[in-house]
Amino acid sequence: MNIVDLVQSQVIASIKNEEDIDKAITSNSNIVFLLTGNLLNMTDHLSRLKKAKKQIFIHIDFIEGLSNTKSAIKYIAQSWKPTGIITTKNSLIKFAKEEKLMTIQRIFLIDKTAIKKGIDMCQACNPDAIEVLPGLMPSIIDQLTTQINLPIIAGGLISSKEEILQGLEAGALAISSGDPALWNLDI
Repeated sequence: MNIVDLVQSQVIASIKNEEDIDKAITSNSNIVFLLTGNLLNMTDHLSRLKKAKKQIFIHIDFIEGLSNTKSAIKYIAQSWKPTGIITTKNSLIKFAKEEKLMTIQRIFLIDKTAIKKGIDMCQACNPDAIEVLPGLMPSIIDQLTTQINLPIIAGGLISSKEEILQGLEAGALAISSGDPALWNLDI
């Protein structure tokens, strides 16, 4: 299976606060990015989201108590069994792929050098998709779709349906948003 086949709702619930897990569970978003939690409560968070039939990608750079090592990735794959991981670190993408987890490389588009570095990193580790932040740059999303043969997820600073539609029209596969008010849009 590939990430394109997973997307039913083109709005991804990006859960930044534990209080928003229930909102994500009842949302139209079938994919969630989990950007909160720690070693003690992650099993419960994942259990609740899986029960709601959500595809879960853990942003491992944000999970308290988790190290950025091959052993941590192995533990995630064997014990937590999410759909995949999100990270800014291409070495962790490689480890996750070895463990048969889907991978999303997060890149920050702060200037032309960062765009080039992001493209080079993605070509080196070949994630299943990339998440670009901030997502308010349709022209850059359009440019990336011609330079990287990977699905693009735009996120960061998205605050309206119009911005979501602009990102999708520019070629993004989906838009991740931390705003629960956007998780129920029928897109």
